[in-house]
Amino acid sequence: MKMICAIIKPFKLDDVRTALATAGVHGMTVTEVKGFGRQKGHTELYRGAEYSVDFVPKIKLEIAAASEQVEEIIDAIIAAAYTGKIGDGKIFVYALQQAVRLRTGERDLEAI
Repeated sequence: MKMICAIIKPFKLDDVRTALATAGVHGMTVTEVKGFGRQKGHTELYRGAEYSVDFVPKIKLEIAAASEQVEEIIDAIIAAAYTGKIGDGKIFVYALQQAVRLRTGERDLEAI
């Protein structure tokens, strides 16, 4: 099992969710986050005053999946979230040791 963590632009969430549903993803966790990478924030104008925004709003998706599904999920996220501009985001994949569904006690792949 693997845990896929994707950081994407907020306006791409619906497109990514649709693409993941098509790829067979049945559940995910979505969190509003802030951060920066090479984009290093930006400046905005508010009531005539310019100010710097160091942390850019992003969406973090966390998806637990079978190892065999990982490449298909990554491809779906890339296809749906890509704009070609700086700040498109990142995808991280790491090992998931165990999963347990609280309600039934199911474990591992049955739990996800």
